[in-house]
Amino acid sequence: MSIVTTTEMFRKAYDGGYAIGAFNVNNMEIIQGITEAAKQLNSPLILQVSAGARKYANHTYLMKLVEAAVIETELPICLHLDHGDTFELCKSCIDGGFSSVMIDGSKHSFADNIALTRQVVQYAHDHGVVVEGELGRLAGIEDDVNVSAEDSSYTRPDEVEEFVAKTGVDSLAIAIGTSHGAFKFKPGTKPQLRFDILDEVSKRLPGFPIVLHGASSVPQEFVDVINKFGGNMAGAVGVPEDQLRKAARSAVCKINIDSDLRLAMTASVRQYLAEHPDHFDPRQYLKPAREAIKAMVAHKIKNVLGSDGRA
Repeated sequence: MSIVTTTEMFRKAYDGGYAIGAFNVNNMEIIQGITEAAKQLNSPLILQVSAGARKYANHTYLMKLVEAAVIETELPICLHLDHGDTFELCKSCIDGGFSSVMIDGSKHSFADNIALTRQVVQYAHDHGVVVEGELGRLAGIEDDVNVSAEDSSYTRPDEVEEFVAKTGVDSLAIAIGTSHGAFKFKPGTKPQLRFDILDEVSKRLPGFPIVLHGASSVPQEFVDVINKFGGNMAGAVGVPEDQLRKAARSAVCKINIDSDLRLAMTASVRQYLAEHPDHFDPRQYLKPAREAIKAMVAHKIKNVLGSDGRA
């Protein structure tokens, strides 16, 4: 089996009322933890790489690690560029073997977003690659994405039909109240996703795959561990998992998860080194960190995405 596109994954997910997890990857241990969980639960999978992760780990190394994961798991795995912001970046990933790219033109005007997205779609489709576009802007910080609350905006349902028709995108990321990073909402608040927007978009685009970014739930157990061992994450609030599961049962076919993986890994490393201050072998503290990633992904697959047994 080789790296696949999301076309068949999304068709099955839409019809089956579940979502595919799109997990951000940066290194070998993260890829191993994610794919071992998916193999154990027989779940399809999207491994996604941000521009920052690609700079950090090197395109070639990431490609080979993902190819190894396909060999080891025999699962349908899509390799996706997360938040590509230029045609050149998307083209480089397409030429380099990615099976899916996102072109995020949400910072541009509606017309310019269409023009840029269409340019990427035309090149990608000529090379057998699928494209995710975006309408609306999520607040928050994650890698190279930095949008203030003042500059964020919900997706306007009255724009989605024209955008999809004129660009030819294969899936659409929308803004309904999720946010990038761990500090998504004010402490003490109960986040509420705008399901009215999702419902209206679904009516206007029947059968079309919708994507949610910024969907980490920020588990308190990891925040507590990080704070216990010198961190300062008081007040971090994530998206309630019951709302994400509700979204996965509707038109949402892809849910992005990044911050929760970082929290699980960092909490594990901090705790291990605090409890074993004389250890200096990276294998000693990265092994439990990899297991923490695996446990987190297994939880998401079973309790949020509903994609277990769907590969």
